[in-house]
Amino acid sequence: MAEEQIAKVKKGAKKSFFEVRTPLTATKIQLYGYSAEALDGKIIRLDLTRSLKGKNFELRLKVIKDNEGLRAEPVGLELLGSYIRRMMRLGIEYVEDSFVAECKDGKARIKPFMITRNKVSRAVRRELRNGARKFLEGHLKTRTREELFTEIITNRLQKELFVKSKKVYPLSLCEIRIFEMVNEKK
Repeated sequence: MAEEQIAKVKKGAKKSFFEVRTPLTATKIQLYGYSAEALDGKIIRLDLTRSLKGKNFELRLKVIKDNEGLRAEPVGLELLGSYIRRMMRLGIEYVEDSFVAECKDGKARIKPFMITRNKVSRAVRRELRNGARKFLEGHLKTRTREELFTEIITNRLQKELFVKSKKVYPLSLCEIRIFEMVNEKK
């Protein structure tokens, strides 16, 4: 693909910076390329650690060219492993799951991650996993992609899941480890 883009560039063309609008975050992004058309479809990785006070989230954005210029739409969100390793302690259990759920404008893969305060039985872990899946599937059906990314970044979805799961067993951590769009409705 890189060879195709290089072949399309005129001889003697110079690279320049292009401003990319990101409605989800307030960060200013500038990409370096030959033209706006060449940057269309490019994936940007944005580290949100500083803006989220130490929570290691990495946001993946896809650049789309429209009539106003370049804009970036969120594609995926991932909680990095270093943050999870920092939260792990001796004498605890972790519960994780992975499933595809339907949202208003497509399907999304979501991976919740929960850490209990003490060692628990397999039945309790299964109950936490099933309760989280049921809650998240119901919650995702009523939201669009943009709303879901905003809720995860601002920690609203995790707080609601934490309150629901706390009734089964007290948790020390409840996060969405990975959230990514599998396919989108047009």
